[in-house]
Amino acid sequence: MKLTIWGSRGSIASPGPETARYGGNTACIEVNDDPRCALVLDAGTGMRLAGLALAGDGRPIHILLTHLHLDHIQGLGFFRPLFEPGREIHIWGPPSTTLDLRTRLTRYLSPPLFPVRIRELGARVELHDVPARPWRVGEFGVTADSVIHPGPTTGYRITLGDAAIAYLPDHEPALGGLSGQPDWTSGYDLMRGVDVLLHDAQYTSDEYRQRVGWGHSSVEHAVAVADLAGADRLVMIHHEPDHSDAVIDEMLTEARQMRRGGEVTAAGDGLILEV
Repeated sequence: MKLTIWGSRGSIASPGPETARYGGNTACIEVNDDPRCALVLDAGTGMRLAGLALAGDGRPIHILLTHLHLDHIQGLGFFRPLFEPGREIHIWGPPSTTLDLRTRLTRYLSPPLFPVRIRELGARVELHDVPARPWRVGEFGVTADSVIHPGPTTGYRITLGDAAIAYLPDHEPALGGLSGQPDWTSGYDLMRGVDVLLHDAQYTSDEYRQRVGWGHSSVEHAVAVADLAGADRLVMIHHEPDHSDAVIDEMLTEARQMRRGGEVTAAGDGLILEV
């Protein structure tokens, strides 16, 4: 399984020498290695780059949205395959008790916020509520579960053969308690034993103390859940937009010192991971 990270910020960061290595796009990850289809996790501004990579290859594309906050959907309207006549595209998102996924997405993909409506796109777009049970997308196995973050929010576990990844970019497990009890930890079943855990690590410990309840994790919390779940590799993601490369480097060093076992990497635009 090959992962290409096209966006890793929690909100757009200003481009410049201070952010040159980690980049400034919001969340979007391409999951590849299935000749029958492609998976894309979230649709932040990195989605434009993912669209350039996937344009014209003809495979069906499945887009798995963790939630509908703007930083996770703002790249949808700039995803080139959506404008390819007849291209098959499926968009999956967390269910709501009040409005279906199409109604919620249409609030963004329609005037006055966007000039083109979903029904006017060239591709054949189907929208799905994320099911409560595991399902298959081509050769990928997909499991979703609700996690702690404001509003309906889903984390994902993706498997291909013996490889497994978990994706929880907006997650505050500390609100549920990080006591070391797996069954009490938000997202544990998704993260358990994965090869790669892409997890929210937006804040330093000092920053988190001022932002409890905002829906995000400190580096310390990201390491704690990675160790609890037995993840081989932690990939810190959803970087604070105000953090420079130097600050993220410092947080990465701290995370590596704290981990009891396993690797730690910081996500950045264009990073490719082989799982």
